[in-house]
Amino acid sequence: MITAHLPAGYLLGRGVNRPGRFVLPAALAGAVFPDFDLAYFVLIDNWSVHHHRYWVHVPFFWMILSAVILPLVWRTAARLPALAFLASVFLHLILDTVVGDIMWGAPFSTRLVSFFDVPPSHDFWLWSFLLHWSFALEASIWVAAVTLWINRPRRQAA
Repeated sequence: MITAHLPAGYLLGRGVNRPGRFVLPAALAGAVFPDFDLAYFVLIDNWSVHHHRYWVHVPFFWMILSAVILPLVWRTAARLPALAFLASVFLHLILDTVVGDIMWGAPFSTRLVSFFDVPPSHDFWLWSFLLHWSFALEASIWVAAVTLWINRPRRQAA
């Protein structure tokens, strides 16, 4: 996935029953957080290592962090936002696995796993992704999120 992480986080955050005021922002933040490594990838690492090999794209890291964080916040008001953030991170990793590569076997394997491959059918890699059938899945996530946003409950003016 290239662009669907934020709308997927929106769908997840809106799907929470009685979410409270911090759940949606937490879900949105978690949905894009793993891609903050792109700044390091481009500006410092000079594109030398696939950014899906960095720790923020490794599910095992998030499993360990979840095992530490969730017991600490379980009986607090931070429970739902923490769950939303972490669920959105895992949603990000699952979406990246569709046609991207994620190290699901780490720390025992450095093999990158994806459900489908996008063949390099165009000179510029982005065109290969945009014109691949899997981009329809990405577009459908956008359509669902925009539809839900347009039809969101409105606050009454006081």
